[in-house]
Amino acid sequence: MNSSELQRVSNWLIDGTWASIEPAEMIADFCERLVAAGLPLWRFGIFIRTLHPEIFGRNFIWRQGGQVEIGSVDFEVLDTPEFARSPLRVVFEQGLEVRGRMEDPDSRRFPFLDDMRAEGVTDYVAMPLPFLDGSTHATSWTTRHPGGFSDDDIAAIRTITAPLARVSEIISLRRTAEMLLDTYVGNRAGARILGGQIRRGHTDTMQAAIWLSDLRGFTALSDRLPAETVVEILNGYFDCQVRAILAHGGEVLKFMGDGLLAVFPIDEYVGDAAHVCTQVLEAARESRASVEALVFPVGDVVERFRFGVALHVGNILYGNIGGGNRLDFTCIGPAVNLAARLEKIASRLGRTIVASEGFAKICRRDWQELGEFPIAGFSKAQRVYGLAEETPAVIA
Repeated sequence: MNSSELQRVSNWLIDGTWASIEPAEMIADFCERLVAAGLPLWRFGIFIRTLHPEIFGRNFIWRQGGQVEIGSVDFEVLDTPEFARSPLRVVFEQGLEVRGRMEDPDSRRFPFLDDMRAEGVTDYVAMPLPFLDGSTHATSWTTRHPGGFSDDDIAAIRTITAPLARVSEIISLRRTAEMLLDTYVGNRAGARILGGQIRRGHTDTMQAAIWLSDLRGFTALSDRLPAETVVEILNGYFDCQVRAILAHGGEVLKFMGDGLLAVFPIDEYVGDAAHVCTQVLEAARESRASVEALVFPVGDVVERFRFGVALHVGNILYGNIGGGNRLDFTCIGPAVNLAARLEKIASRLGRTIVASEGFAKICRRDWQELGEFPIAGFSKAQRVYGLAEETPAVIA
């Protein structure tokens, strides 16, 4: 492989001219540049471990003449026979190179190489991709060239791995930051934080439909069940809501014990309040059905659950609030306070879904007025509405 051409590829990686394109396009461009420089590359893979509660890692696979394939694997892969006998396991766990010439009988110890052999591959090498934080990721390189990779080819691969590791770490750190922010504060808040909205008091006013829910009987549940069981129940219970909220355009802002605060932003210019509120109500109905179907066996008893959700619409203050250098990206305002009070009224009335007068007027469904109630902190009593389809539960 021509050393000056290899240096050009390395310079291209280092100078960041690829930064404006998607990772898959960058990988395709990188591989095509290596082939043009004389590396007899047939297939390239890069495998990046992620800091994610469910995903072990992501992979990008390039083949000559094809599109880059993007995939992800969960943590269960670590317990599979395929991973146990994979060359990448050696790379991840020991940080070693793995070479597999197809003509070498020793390559048969890796079943994956049988698939490569079927593609006409003559040589395979897996290389560790070390990040500055001490973590080890991996690349794989295959060729169909007769005789496999030459010594110069292997040396070139080792040389290009260092700048590739730095670039991959930059991309991975950015993606990790995005995923963690999405996981802990929600995608809209995460985008704002990454965009520089990080100072205390940096807030915006936003019109939104507000969702505030609570699990009924949670205190008694926590008192009689082990803490580990309560956590499992809460995770299942929150799953019943989060999936529906996200599917209907909402963003979960906060879990507060057994409580959940979510917002559904309304575009003031488009005037889509009725559509947004309809989506909120559909999410509430889906959540109600999911919670009703949720069962959790504890010994000889099967636990079943009920919850309540209050729906309101109004202006909220959305942004960074906190003390010192500990901030929370959340929403506050009278509209949020009213939603919290309505949720308590829902509990007293044995209702699952209740709405403020403002929400019910925008989302015109079969609402039934439940009465007018004094609300702590508000000068006027508020009318509260429930769905006609619901039968109030008996309050024990």
